[in-house]
Amino acid sequence: MSGDDDSSGWHLTESDPAVFTELLKTLGTPYIVDDLHSLDPDALSALQPICALIFLFKCLPLATEELSGLAGEYDPDFTGFFAYQTVNNACATLAVINALGNIPSLKAHHRLTDLLNFTIGMDPQTCGMTIASADWLREAHNDLSPPSTISLDGLGIPKKTEDAYHFVVYLPVSGSVYELDGLKPYPVRHGTFEDSDDGWLRRAREVIENRIATYPPSAVPCWPVRDDPLPAMNKQLELLRESGSDAAAAEMLLKISDETSRREQWAFENSLRRHNHISLAHATLLALEKAGLLQPAIENARKVMRERAERRRQDGFTGMDED
Repeated sequence: MSGDDDSSGWHLTESDPAVFTELLKTLGTPYIVDDLHSLDPDALSALQPICALIFLFKCLPLATEELSGLAGEYDPDFTGFFAYQTVNNACATLAVINALGNIPSLKAHHRLTDLLNFTIGMDPQTCGMTIASADWLREAHNDLSPPSTISLDGLGIPKKTEDAYHFVVYLPVSGSVYELDGLKPYPVRHGTFEDSDDGWLRRAREVIENRIATYPPSAVPCWPVRDDPLPAMNKQLELLRESGSDAAAAEMLLKISDETSRREQWAFENSLRRHNHISLAHATLLALEKAGLLQPAIENARKVMRERAERRRQDGFTGMDED
């Protein structure tokens, strides 16, 4: 951890649905964060009901957003929940909390509901400080991001400027689509939407697509916060069996099996995230050196990295080291 770090004990987390879903489970909510590979209406419709959309955007200067017409309008009189980000590395969990805090009749662990109730009436800055000071929430955040035991501080390695990325939330509140960005002083209102099942998603999709259009071509990670489909699927399977619809029941059972397998994969990946594998890597490097295979492996890795960097340059990306 560097001396200028202002994380207050919050570690960096991976941008992965499994991580978000595990956090939602820890918070006692009936939601998951799912993959979304397209903003097409059919892709969004297949995941309904969707409570919010979490996006990982590249940070741009505020003036750039204002000039491009993407900034919307600040709403200092926002009546929902909004917490400003007061510590580094917490934006992923803060995005989740900002989303959950605006879900009516939220079902969650009493620690979360007590925390949300405690912040009622607070300004965004004070609310953010309260959220960041919740030890149990920080522990839940850090559970899948163990600290590194290796520090590069003091080695004289020059630091270079890298693109900064940040989680923001889009969701419906009081008939309007809002952007909740913990780095902005107030929620951003992006206009009203039609009162229909996909009305807010249609408006949010327009806003997000316009924003994506300002970036170089790349995959923009996006995740919907949605109801956990497994309980509804199991209930539907029971009804199909009771009605004697064997073919439909078999099809539903296959869907349940696929979803269960995906959760098991998520659980396995999260189990790996809970451990620091530096000792394993160190032992592997020693074994390779002893066998005389370390230097060839390094040269091969450099070759692969040069090829990867060249492909990224051809795709319009910059700033990727070859070594």
